[in-house]
Amino acid sequence: MSDTDGSDSAVMERGGMVPAALSPPGDAAEPEMEFRAHLTYRQRWRQAVWDLKESWRLSELFRALGWLDIKIKYRGSVLGPFWLTLSTGVMVATLGVLYSELFHIKLHDFLPFIALSLVLWNFVSLLVGDACLAFTLSESTIRSVRMPYFVFAGQNVYRNLIILGHNLVVIVVVFALFRIVPGVVALAALPALALWLVDSFAVTILLGAFCARFRDVPPIVASVLQIAFYISPIIWKPSLLPVKQRALLPIDPFYSLFEIVRAPLLGTMPTHVVWESALGYSVILCAVAWLGFVRVRSRIAFWI
Repeated sequence: MSDTDGSDSAVMERGGMVPAALSPPGDAAEPEMEFRAHLTYRQRWRQAVWDLKESWRLSELFRALGWLDIKIKYRGSVLGPFWLTLSTGVMVATLGVLYSELFHIKLHDFLPFIALSLVLWNFVSLLVGDACLAFTLSESTIRSVRMPYFVFAGQNVYRNLIILGHNLVVIVVVFALFRIVPGVVALAALPALALWLVDSFAVTILLGAFCARFRDVPPIVASVLQIAFYISPIIWKPSLLPVKQRALLPIDPFYSLFEIVRAPLLGTMPTHVVWESALGYSVILCAVAWLGFVRVRSRIAFWI
């Protein structure tokens, strides 16, 4: 540094900075460089769309990852995921006999109902529980590989679909035991199952990102599911309610989403009110999940 009297007009040679008072006359001010991590909403939207398209192209990958999760989880087990099927079967038989006596319902009418309800509920509860950890459990992969986030959502959905496929054995056995054949009306469950598939991706993306940011959310979600299990018609039939209260059931999203699958398989068609309710809740879920994903996609890697 040159000898000066310590005033502010000194020339700072180390930083290469020349104060304005000593800068040559007529020189323009040096341009400022500003670094931002901000993305416009259009750029975030394009990234989210790319993520969805790329995940669709990599669908074989998330199927392989989901199947690998099943193999690792049940490695060394004799029955594998059929242990869950066995426990579900025991629960269906126990609750079916018990509640048919408590509610004074014929076992022929109640056991198929509760078999469908418990198998579908197991799928929902496992899916939602795994959705809360969809991104945090894949921390090392997300930090080391540039991979679409929908791949991890697909991994979660596919893994739980495999478990659901094993549990369908319980429904087949119960229907065969009571010689129940749903008939052509059972085909109405196909669009309902497609809606469930879309909702599964949406809830995984929504809860996966939200729980990555707030680690206290998974226990809250588990508590909400436990409450919903008892207040929704899962282990009790809607026909047990008075007519006035029965008309309010479509307000419950669990009832509407369960009924559009359960009713056709039991040989009846869900009402248009139930379908409208299920579609409405699904649209809200998908919209919230997508808009939330567009907003926070670039931050997920920093939250996990």
